[in-house]
Amino acid sequence: MKKIIKTTHAPAPIGPYNQAILSENTLYISGQIAINPLTNELILSDIQSETKQVMENLKAILKEAKTDFSAVVKSSIFISDMNNFAAINAVYGSYFEGLIAPARETVEVSVLPKNVNVEISMIAVI
Repeated sequence: MKKIIKTTHAPAPIGPYNQAILSENTLYISGQIAINPLTNELILSDIQSETKQVMENLKAILKEAKTDFSAVVKSSIFISDMNNFAAINAVYGSYFEGLIAPARETVEVSVLPKNVNVEISMIAVI
């Protein structure tokens, strides 16, 4: 059985998918981009601000599922330019301070939704 996780504190899906699905004790969070859920505007001023918005969107979804980053076991990071890796990694890593970081891959892709620079999805066990 699966449960749809939905919050207004993260952007509404822009396609035929949900923000997250909870199946038994595993939470599958769809890829998040830097849309501010209050304004529905993209945050693209710099890569750090963009990554922070992505992480805040993920945080809101985790919170709606009554968990946090400590439950994340796997992340997938998609970036449009590997030259941004260090800056993205610094912001991403700050959300796991003092926690055991999850397994992860970072992949450079040619284009992301709405031409953003970073998209992150996660899997958590709660």
